[in-house]
Amino acid sequence: MPVGLGADFGLLIFLAPAMLLAMWAQGRVQSTYARAMQVPAPLSGAAAARHILDRAGLESVEIEEVGGTLSDHYDPTHRVLRLSHEVYRSRSAAAVGIAAHEAGHAIQHATHYAPLIVRNLAVPLAQWGPNLAVVAMMAGFAMQSFAMIVAGIILFSGLAFFQLINLPVEFDASARAKRLLDELGLVDAQGAAAVKSVLGAAAWTYVAATLQTVLQVLYYVLQVMGSSRRSDRE
Repeated sequence: MPVGLGADFGLLIFLAPAMLLAMWAQGRVQSTYARAMQVPAPLSGAAAARHILDRAGLESVEIEEVGGTLSDHYDPTHRVLRLSHEVYRSRSAAAVGIAAHEAGHAIQHATHYAPLIVRNLAVPLAQWGPNLAVVAMMAGFAMQSFAMIVAGIILFSGLAFFQLINLPVEFDASARAKRLLDELGLVDAQGAAAVKSVLGAAAWTYVAATLQTVLQVLYYVLQVMGSSRRSDRE
Protein backbone atom coordinates (compact mmCIF):
# COMPACT_ATOMS: atom_id res chain seq x y z
CA MET A 1 0.00 0.00 0.00
CA PRO A 2 1.80 3.19 -1.13
CA VAL A 3 -0.08 5.55 1.19
CA GLY A 4 0.89 5.23 4.84
CA LEU A 5 -2.14 5.27 7.09
CA GLY A 6 -0.43 6.23 10.32
CA ALA A 7 2.31 3.56 10.51
CA ASP A 8 4.35 4.62 7.46
CA PHE A 9 7.88 5.71 8.44
CA GLY A 10 7.89 8.16 5.55
CA LEU A 11 4.81 9.82 6.99
CA LEU A 12 6.51 10.20 10.36
CA ILE A 13 9.50 11.88 8.70
CA PHE A 14 7.17 14.16 6.74
CA LEU A 15 5.36 15.17 9.95
CA ALA A 16 8.53 15.58 12.02
CA PRO A 17 8.63 19.43 11.86
CA ALA A 18 5.04 19.70 13.09
CA MET A 19 5.60 17.07 15.78
CA LEU A 20 8.69 18.90 17.07
CA LEU A 21 6.76 22.18 17.06
CA ALA A 22 3.95 20.52 19.02
CA MET A 23 6.36 19.19 21.65
CA TRP A 24 8.00 22.61 21.99
CA ALA A 25 4.61 24.34 22.24
CA GLN A 26 3.34 21.91 24.88
CA GLY A 27 6.47 22.40 26.94
CA ARG A 28 6.11 26.15 26.65
CA VAL A 29 2.48 25.99 27.78
CA GLN A 30 3.45 24.04 30.88
CA SER A 31 6.30 26.37 31.79
CA THR A 32 4.45 29.64 31.18
CA TYR A 33 1.38 28.33 33.00
CA ALA A 34 3.47 27.37 36.04
CA ARG A 35 5.12 30.81 36.14
CA ALA A 36 1.85 32.70 35.62
CA MET A 37 0.23 30.74 38.45
CA GLN A 38 2.70 32.52 40.74
CA VAL A 39 1.63 35.99 39.59
CA PRO A 40 -1.20 37.25 41.86
CA ALA A 41 -4.52 38.60 40.60
CA PRO A 42 -7.35 40.31 42.56
CA LEU A 43 -9.97 37.72 41.52
CA SER A 44 -10.15 33.99 41.03
CA GLY A 45 -10.59 32.64 37.53
CA ALA A 46 -14.26 31.90 38.21
CA ALA A 47 -14.89 35.40 39.59
CA ALA A 48 -13.08 37.03 36.67
CA ALA A 49 -15.09 35.02 34.16
CA ARG A 50 -18.32 35.88 35.94
CA HIS A 51 -17.42 39.57 35.90
CA ILE A 52 -16.59 39.51 32.18
CA LEU A 53 -19.73 37.58 31.26
CA ASP A 54 -22.00 39.82 33.32
CA ARG A 55 -20.50 42.96 31.79
CA ALA A 56 -21.22 41.46 28.36
CA GLY A 57 -24.86 40.81 29.33
CA LEU A 58 -24.36 37.06 29.54
CA GLU A 59 -25.69 36.47 33.03
CA SER A 60 -27.42 33.31 31.79
CA VAL A 61 -24.10 31.61 30.94
CA GLU A 62 -23.21 29.34 33.85
CA ILE A 63 -19.72 28.59 35.16
CA GLU A 64 -18.89 25.09 36.36
CA GLU A 65 -15.83 23.60 38.03
CA VAL A 66 -14.50 20.45 36.34
CA GLY A 67 -11.64 18.03 36.91
CA GLY A 68 -8.37 17.83 35.03
CA THR A 69 -5.57 20.26 34.29
CA LEU A 70 -6.07 22.83 31.54
CA SER A 71 -9.39 21.16 30.72
CA ASP A 72 -11.09 24.56 30.46
CA HIS A 73 -13.61 25.05 27.66
CA TYR A 74 -16.85 26.73 26.68
CA ASP A 75 -19.79 24.47 25.81
CA PRO A 76 -21.96 26.34 23.27
CA THR A 77 -24.68 23.69 23.29
CA HIS A 78 -25.46 24.09 27.00
CA ARG A 79 -24.08 27.65 27.29
CA VAL A 80 -21.77 26.64 30.12
CA LEU A 81 -18.21 27.77 30.76
CA ARG A 82 -16.28 24.93 32.39
CA LEU A 83 -13.07 25.68 34.30
CA SER A 84 -10.54 23.26 35.75
CA HIS A 85 -10.02 23.23 39.52
CA GLU A 86 -6.89 25.41 39.50
CA VAL A 87 -8.29 27.97 37.09
CA TYR A 88 -11.66 28.09 38.85
CA ARG A 89 -10.21 28.71 42.31
CA SER A 90 -6.80 30.33 41.86
CA ARG A 91 -6.27 34.08 42.17
CA SER A 92 -3.48 34.20 39.63
CA ALA A 93 -2.73 35.73 36.25
CA ALA A 94 -2.81 32.28 34.67
CA ALA A 95 -6.28 31.59 36.06
CA VAL A 96 -7.87 34.89 35.06
CA GLY A 97 -6.20 34.77 31.62
CA ILE A 98 -7.49 31.31 30.80
CA ALA A 99 -10.92 32.07 32.26
CA ALA A 100 -11.11 35.29 30.23
CA HIS A 101 -10.15 33.37 27.08
CA GLU A 102 -13.04 30.94 27.60
CA ALA A 103 -15.37 33.83 28.38
CA GLY A 104 -14.24 35.27 25.06
CA HIS A 105 -15.64 32.17 23.35
CA ALA A 106 -18.97 32.71 25.10
CA ILE A 107 -19.02 36.29 23.84
CA GLN A 108 -18.18 35.09 20.33
CA HIS A 109 -21.13 32.71 20.55
CA ALA A 110 -23.49 35.41 21.77
CA THR A 111 -22.42 37.89 19.08
CA HIS A 112 -22.59 35.27 16.28
CA TYR A 113 -18.90 35.55 15.45
CA ALA A 114 -18.73 34.14 11.91
CA PRO A 115 -15.62 31.94 12.19
CA LEU A 116 -17.06 30.32 15.34
CA ILE A 117 -20.30 29.52 13.49
CA VAL A 118 -18.34 27.90 10.64
CA ARG A 119 -16.14 26.00 13.11
CA ASN A 120 -19.14 24.61 14.95
CA LEU A 121 -20.69 23.48 11.67
CA ALA A 122 -17.41 21.73 10.84
CA VAL A 123 -17.29 19.72 14.07
CA PRO A 124 -18.75 16.55 12.45
CA LEU A 125 -15.99 16.71 9.81
CA ALA A 126 -13.36 16.75 12.54
CA GLN A 127 -15.03 14.00 14.56
CA TRP A 128 -15.87 11.50 11.82
CA GLY A 129 -13.80 12.54 8.82
CA PRO A 130 -10.44 10.97 9.80
CA ASN A 131 -11.92 7.56 10.67
CA LEU A 132 -14.02 7.46 7.51
CA ALA A 133 -10.97 8.60 5.53
CA VAL A 134 -8.88 5.65 6.69
CA VAL A 135 -11.65 3.21 5.77
CA ALA A 136 -12.14 4.83 2.37
CA MET A 137 -8.43 4.86 1.51
CA MET A 138 -7.84 1.29 2.65
CA ALA A 139 -10.86 0.12 0.65
CA GLY A 140 -9.73 2.20 -2.30
CA PHE A 141 -6.31 0.56 -2.44
CA ALA A 142 -7.77 -2.88 -1.85
CA MET A 143 -10.15 -2.41 -4.78
CA GLN A 144 -7.73 -0.23 -6.77
CA SER A 145 -10.35 2.51 -6.85
CA PHE A 146 -8.76 5.92 -7.42
CA ALA A 147 -12.09 7.66 -6.76
CA MET A 148 -12.41 6.08 -3.32
CA ILE A 149 -8.83 7.01 -2.43
CA VAL A 150 -9.50 10.62 -3.41
CA ALA A 151 -12.72 10.54 -1.38
CA GLY A 152 -10.71 9.40 1.62
CA ILE A 153 -8.27 12.28 1.23
CA ILE A 154 -11.16 14.73 0.94
CA LEU A 155 -12.71 13.31 4.12
CA PHE A 156 -9.42 13.67 5.98
CA SER A 157 -9.16 17.24 4.70
CA GLY A 158 -12.27 18.01 6.76
CA LEU A 159 -10.13 17.87 9.89
CA ALA A 160 -7.64 20.27 8.33
CA PHE A 161 -10.47 22.65 7.44
CA PHE A 162 -11.77 22.52 11.02
CA GLN A 163 -8.35 23.28 12.45
CA LEU A 164 -7.69 26.09 10.00
CA ILE A 165 -10.97 27.84 10.81
CA ASN A 166 -10.31 27.22 14.50
CA LEU A 167 -7.16 29.38 14.41
CA PRO A 168 -8.92 32.76 14.04
CA VAL A 169 -11.48 31.64 16.64
CA GLU A 170 -8.77 30.95 19.22
CA PHE A 171 -6.70 34.01 18.32
CA ASP A 172 -9.75 36.26 18.60
CA ALA A 173 -10.73 34.79 21.99
CA SER A 174 -7.23 35.47 23.31
CA ALA A 175 -7.29 39.03 21.94
CA ARG A 176 -10.66 39.62 23.60
CA ALA A 177 -9.34 38.20 26.88
CA LYS A 178 -6.32 40.49 26.99
CA ARG A 179 -8.39 43.53 26.05
CA LEU A 180 -11.16 42.83 28.57
CA LEU A 181 -8.76 42.13 31.44
CA ASP A 182 -7.08 45.46 30.76
CA GLU A 183 -10.33 47.41 30.37
CA LEU A 184 -11.80 45.96 33.57
CA GLY A 185 -8.58 46.40 35.54
CA LEU A 186 -8.41 42.71 36.48
CA VAL A 187 -4.63 42.49 36.01
CA ASP A 188 -1.74 44.87 36.51
CA ALA A 189 1.23 45.25 34.14
CA GLN A 190 2.94 42.15 35.52
CA GLY A 191 -0.28 40.16 35.28
CA ALA A 192 -0.92 41.35 31.73
CA ALA A 193 2.53 40.16 30.67
CA ALA A 194 1.93 36.76 32.29
CA VAL A 195 -1.46 36.42 30.58
CA LYS A 196 0.10 37.29 27.22
CA SER A 197 2.74 34.59 27.70
CA VAL A 198 0.24 31.88 28.64
CA LEU A 199 -2.21 32.63 25.84
CA GLY A 200 0.61 33.05 23.34
CA ALA A 201 2.04 29.65 24.24
CA ALA A 202 -1.40 28.05 23.94
CA ALA A 203 -1.81 29.57 20.47
CA TRP A 204 1.28 27.69 19.28
CA THR A 205 -0.33 24.36 20.20
CA TYR A 206 -3.19 25.13 17.80
CA VAL A 207 -0.73 26.14 15.08
CA ALA A 208 1.25 22.91 15.54
CA ALA A 209 -1.87 20.72 15.39
CA THR A 210 -3.04 22.48 12.23
CA LEU A 211 0.37 22.18 10.58
CA GLN A 212 0.52 18.46 11.35
CA THR A 213 -2.87 17.80 9.77
CA VAL A 214 -2.14 19.92 6.69
CA LEU A 215 1.18 18.12 6.18
CA GLN A 216 -0.55 14.76 6.53
CA VAL A 217 -3.08 15.69 3.85
CA LEU A 218 -0.24 16.88 1.60
CA TYR A 219 1.63 13.62 2.19
CA TYR A 220 -1.38 11.56 1.13
CA VAL A 221 -1.86 13.70 -1.97
CA LEU A 222 1.80 13.36 -2.97
CA GLN A 223 1.72 9.59 -2.41
CA VAL A 224 -1.37 9.18 -4.55
CA MET A 225 0.10 11.37 -7.31
CA GLY A 226 3.30 9.33 -7.24
CA SER A 227 1.36 6.08 -7.37
CA SER A 228 -0.69 7.40 -10.30
CA ARG A 229 2.45 8.36 -12.25
CA ARG A 230 3.99 4.92 -11.65
CA SER A 231 0.80 3.27 -12.88
CA ASP A 232 0.85 5.38 -16.05
CA ARG A 233 4.40 4.28 -16.83
CA GLU A 234 3.56 0.58 -16.45
